[in-house]
Amino acid sequence: MKLTVFGATGGVGQEIVRQALTAGHQVTAVVRDPARFTVTGKGLEVFPADVRDPEALRAAVAGRDAVLSGLGARTRADTGVVTELTRSVVRAMDAEGVRRLVVVSAGPVGPQPADSPLFDRALRVVIGMIFKGVYADLTVMEADLAGSATDWTSVRPPRLLDKPLTGTYRKVVGGFPRAGRTIARADVAHAMLGVINDPATVKQGVGIAD
Repeated sequence: MKLTVFGATGGVGQEIVRQALTAGHQVTAVVRDPARFTVTGKGLEVFPADVRDPEALRAAVAGRDAVLSGLGARTRADTGVVTELTRSVVRAMDAEGVRRLVVVSAGPVGPQPADSPLFDRALRVVIGMIFKGVYADLTVMEADLAGSATDWTSVRPPRLLDKPLTGTYRKVVGGFPRAGRTIARADVAHAMLGVINDPATVKQGVGIAD
């Protein structure tokens, strides 16, 4: 497949690029600063661009089978940045007639399992207070996608860890795994690539966790 990856210099984004190249896909990695991007491989195109400019992104998404976004807030102060950048990506996709979009969000944005342990319920409240702005941003992003013409999927992980790829994790379409507390960034990337051709995940949030 021909794939475009946004947020390619981030932890999840780099993993998406690496795993996609290993699988033999052609990958366009959109980056603001190519000097910060260290991934190499056959089939890779590095595309420098300002993600806030939809016109500059059109060439990056034109003719692609799918677009994947690892865009995320770098700090808790980056309120609204993910929504803003994702809107630019969607506008570029609309202009080029590209429909399939997979984005990374966060577990607390989606529904909590009805049988969640008390500890997990309390933890979600505390984390929600600490990262209130970040989750509010992701909630708006997902609402935008729900109203868009894209065939979107939002992958919602819990706390991210820098651990090796396992390929073994729990996935719930439209929900979240019970007592799901952590997952490796590499496994998030694996899940995002895995849902591209899964029609059951189109226009759905997908909760994932170890």
